Amino acid sequence: MAWGVPGDTGGEQPPQGGSGGMGPPRSRGGLGGIVPPETILSEAALLMTGRSIARAQEVSGAIPWPDGHVDVWDHVECAMALSACGLREPARRAYAWLRATQRADGSWPRSTASGTVTDPAAESHHAAYVAVGVWHEYLVTGDESHALTMWPTVCRAVEWALALRTPRGEVAWERDAAGIPGTYALLSGCSSIHQSLRCAVGLAKLADDPQPDWELAADRLAHLVAAHPEAFADKSRFSMDWYYPVLGGAVRGPDAASRLAAGWAEFVVPGLGVRCVSDEPWVTGAETCELVLALDACGRRAEAAAMFVTAQHLRHPDGSYWTGWQYADQAYYPAERSSWTAAAVVLAADALIGLSGGAGLFRDSAGAG
Repeated sequence: MAWGVPGDTGGEQPPQGGSGGMGPPRSRGGLGGIVPPETILSEAALLMTGRSIARAQEVSGAIPWPDGHVDVWDHVECAMALSACGLREPARRAYAWLRATQRADGSWPRSTASGTVTDPAAESHHAAYVAVGVWHEYLVTGDESHALTMWPTVCRAVEWALALRTPRGEVAWERDAAGIPGTYALLSGCSSIHQSLRCAVGLAKLADDPQPDWELAADRLAHLVAAHPEAFADKSRFSMDWYYPVLGGAVRGPDAASRLAAGWAEFVVPGLGVRCVSDEPWVTGAETCELVLALDACGRRAEAAAMFVTAQHLRHPDGSYWTGWQYADQAYYPAERSSWTAAAVVLAADALIGLSGGAGLFRDSAGAG
C-alpha cells in the first residue's frame, strides 16, 4: 500500500514492527485467511479515517472531542490510531502534547479546551492509559528512543494512578479538584488500568527499570475484575462494564466466552452494533468496535469481523464516523462525528487485518510485559 507521497505534510509512513532479535515484539494481527482484508475496509479507506483524526488535531498536538474539550484517554486512543495508519508526525505531536501538559503529580486534568483547564479533577484510567499508547507506538514503529523519551511520563502517570488503590487493590476512579480520592472504583476503568499496567511493565523492561509492584498490582487487579464484582460500583447498564474485563485482558478463556454470551442479547442489536446503555435504543461506533477487539482477543475473529461490518453504517464519505445511531428516531445521535470513534474503528480494523505491528495489542495485553 502507498502511505502517501514522500514529503506529504500528513507525515505518513508505513507501519512497522520488529522481527527476530531486533526491535519490539511484533503483535500478531490478521484474520488468518478467514475474511479477506478488503471485506473489512480497504487500506485506502482506513487512511481516510486516520486523516479525519489528523484534521481534528490542534496545533498544540491535542486531539479534541467535537465540542472542543480534550480528555487524555481519548487523546491517547486517537494517537494510537494515527500511528496504526502510518501518520507518524501527528502521532508524535500527540505524544509530545502529553509530555508538555502532564501535571507535576503525574496526572492530567479531566478536561481541557484550547489549552485551558475546564475540569481540574483527574481520572485514574485516563492517566494510566498513556502506558498503552506508548507501548503501542513502540510496537508499531520499533522506535526505542521514543519509548524511552516517554518513560518518565509513563512512570509518573502510573504511580499517580496506583496511589488511588484501596487496601483491597481496586483503583478509585478519580481524584477531585481538591485532591480527594473518589469513593468507588469502576469495573471498566479498572479493566483498562489492568491493560495499562501490563503495557507499563513491558516499557519498564525496555527501560531496564523493573517495576515489580506494578506487576503485583496488575495481578491483583485482574483477580478483582474477574472474580469480585462487589469491588466496583454497579454500572451494569453500560455495555463497557460487560466487555471491558475481556478487552483489558483480565478475563480470558471460557470465562470470557461466558461473559460475552451473558450480555449479548442485552447489548447487541443485530445489524446495527452495540448499545452504549442497555435501556436506550442507541448504538455507538466506539462500543461496537471495542467489542470487535474483545471478540478478537478471544480468538473469535469471524464474529469480530461480522461485528465490525455492522459499524459501517456510521461511516461518512470523508472517512470520519458518526458517534452513534438512535434507531428508534432513525437519527445520528449525537449529531457529531468524533475523532475517538474513528480511532476505535481504525484499531479494530488493524486487529482484524494486521496492518501494523500493534495489531495484536489487545489480544496480547494480558502478557504484554
